[in-house]
Amino acid sequence: MSMDVRQPIDTAALESYLHCNTPSILGPLDVKQFSNGQSNPTYLLTSQQKQRYVLRKKPPAASGNSNSHQIEREYQILAALQPSNVPVPRIFGLCQDASIIGTPFYIMEFLDGRIFDNPWLPTLQPKERSLIWKEALETLAKLHSIDLSAIGLQHWKKEASFYNRQISAFNRISAAQAEAKFTTRQQLVGQIPYFEELSRFFSWANMQPTERKTLVHGDFKIDNLIFHRSEPRVIGVLDWELATEGHPLGDLANLLSPMLSSAEDMTWLAEQTLTADLAMSRKMMRSEITAGVPSIPECLSWYARLSGWEVSGDDMLWAAAFNSFRTAVIMQGIAARLARGQTNSAQAVPFALQTFPYAVLAYARVQQIKDSSGLKGRL
Repeated sequence: MSMDVRQPIDTAALESYLHCNTPSILGPLDVKQFSNGQSNPTYLLTSQQKQRYVLRKKPPAASGNSNSHQIEREYQILAALQPSNVPVPRIFGLCQDASIIGTPFYIMEFLDGRIFDNPWLPTLQPKERSLIWKEALETLAKLHSIDLSAIGLQHWKKEASFYNRQISAFNRISAAQAEAKFTTRQQLVGQIPYFEELSRFFSWANMQPTERKTLVHGDFKIDNLIFHRSEPRVIGVLDWELATEGHPLGDLANLLSPMLSSAEDMTWLAEQTLTADLAMSRKMMRSEITAGVPSIPECLSWYARLSGWEVSGDDMLWAAAFNSFRTAVIMQGIAARLARGQTNSAQAVPFALQTFPYAVLAYARVQQIKDSSGLKGRL
């Protein structure tokens, strides 16, 4: 998953910094950039002794989203979780001095395991598919059982409702993203379709799920987990920049989003918006090559067994609708970074084009909720 460096860093300055601050990492370094990572550029460092490390840094310029690129926050939660039963990489230091390689960064352990880009796990046998998904759900339940005060993050606790905080942030973030302009054609990114209607619906307290507060990852999904090379066991959870105290439904809906969408839902995503993994997902949903992939009830049963919380179908539908809305905001953010020239990832264009179809999917799910609740025409 690593390739040639697209966003160069000053390797000599990095080697000099590490010599003074982390002498166990010996130069000269071989530096490559991982192909994934839309938000924070991520690099593979290979030391003189052929030991491998991962460097994550903020992008060259700040985006309009103050909640993005939180390298310092990511380092903080990784440090706090080191002694816990949630598997995370070891860390080797945070550098907040932007003069070293242009932006703050931290270095962590390279975990030599498997990352599954496709949630349908097409390369595995049915039994292992089931075991991989079960392990993912059980890892999430462990994460949601963490006491923030016990790991020294009591200051992360929030008084306000998680979903109200999210909606308030989305209103601010999306407005800024919409104003980003493509300099090559002087065109604005523009507002997300149905944004005002969706924001208003999700803000209605009577429709929100009952408040629960846990540590949440913020982007918990199969491809943010590293599995052991030969066992269905998670050895590391990655990409913690959105971690906070929140509602566990957010993580659940994000993880289960592949199973929450039918083949018919996927038709909203036009061919030109399909990344390779999304195209494979649609193909597999339209086929019978899904043996071993668990159903939503089975997933929720695994999660409930360890967490002690049984999620209702109504709450899951609401969370699925909100997750589509959230995804549209995230994709709009990628479009804004493209407009500002802050990303050159090969995946950025198709991701940016998914803004519209995810907004449409969110709107369709909201109509389903209204119909089932007898609220059509009232919101």
